[in-house]
Amino acid sequence: MSHDHGPPPAASRRTRRIVTAVLVPAALATLVALILLWPGDVSAEPDPGGGQRALATVTAVAEQTCPAGASQQRCGSATVRVTEGPGAGADQTVDLPQGPGTSALHVGDDVVLLYYPDAVPGGRAYTVVDRQRSAPMMWLVAVAVAVILAFGRWRGLTSLAGLAVSFGLLLLFVVPAILDGSPPLLIAVVGASAIMFAALYLTHGVNVHTSVAVAGTLASLVLTGVLGAVFSSAMHLTGLGSDDSSSLAVTRTGLDLRGLLLAGIVIGALGVLDDVTVTQAVTVAEMTPGATSRWALYRAATRVGRAHVASAVNTIVLAYAGASLPLLLLIAASSEPISDLLTSEYLAQEILRSAVGTIGLVASVPITTALAALVADLGPGTGPAAPEPRAGRHARRG
Repeated sequence: MSHDHGPPPAASRRTRRIVTAVLVPAALATLVALILLWPGDVSAEPDPGGGQRALATVTAVAEQTCPAGASQQRCGSATVRVTEGPGAGADQTVDLPQGPGTSALHVGDDVVLLYYPDAVPGGRAYTVVDRQRSAPMMWLVAVAVAVILAFGRWRGLTSLAGLAVSFGLLLLFVVPAILDGSPPLLIAVVGASAIMFAALYLTHGVNVHTSVAVAGTLASLVLTGVLGAVFSSAMHLTGLGSDDSSSLAVTRTGLDLRGLLLAGIVIGALGVLDDVTVTQAVTVAEMTPGATSRWALYRAATRVGRAHVASAVNTIVLAYAGASLPLLLLIAASSEPISDLLTSEYLAQEILRSAVGTIGLVASVPITTALAALVADLGPGTGPAAPEPRAGRHARRG
């Protein structure tokens, strides 16, 4: 999430020309790549052996004592009124759901059914597979939007627009293009670049300092992708470190799972990079009027960036750790030696994500600071090694 840094100082015509000459070709290249790589129709084909989805509401529950030695905790059936899908409007009988993670059914619960009449000969045609969550999710999103707009006002509205563009590109370009067989890393770089251009300019406005942040973010993303490719190859990772990846390998033959791993690293790093790069670009702009040289400006802004990147590194590592909390619990409960666990595929992928993402994040500070210092308007008489004359300082004291 990006901070609101206030209106940045104005830039000179020279600075605007330099930044435009660099970023306009990059933006055009991104647009051309989007057009060339835009996927066709990759809608999922219906599974001829699968069932149909239906929605229903529980109207009655008939629980009974389970047989001695039975593994399930609740036995019996429930009556549901199908509200949408095959058999809508009719009452159906379903078995009470069993297995880890299932919750007890009560009258009035809204559930998701799978209609599969031939799944078990002589069995029930409907099975409860999930709960309906659309209503509470819509309320949660509405509250989040209201909070953002109430606090951020116009900036909050532009940030929501940037978020909408980001999700649109992910759902309409990145995911379908990968499913269509395009190289995942290339798709991730192009998609992340497009998200970066749209989200940063929508959120922070079209100005030189946002453009410097865009350039720094783009350079850091390239570095992150290169490091991920090098070390995933050196560590001989296949991308099959999770059940989701294994399912994709079975259902989508020919999918580059290692490339999918790298794509996730690049897109995940983008969310933290934009905050750091915008902060550094505006910091350099604010320090420019009092700077005596570009080198002094770079050093001063880098000192400010160290404090920010220290907290950001903690953020990105904790984000990966939070997403992998079940994995950490498995490690803690395992009897295998810790050295074997650390070098296993599923944990090595998490280490790769955290390490490469952190390196790219740290590198974004000196990269963006250097770019901002190079185009800073220091005024006449200052330069890379042009300290202020002592006479000038004495004259001001007088």
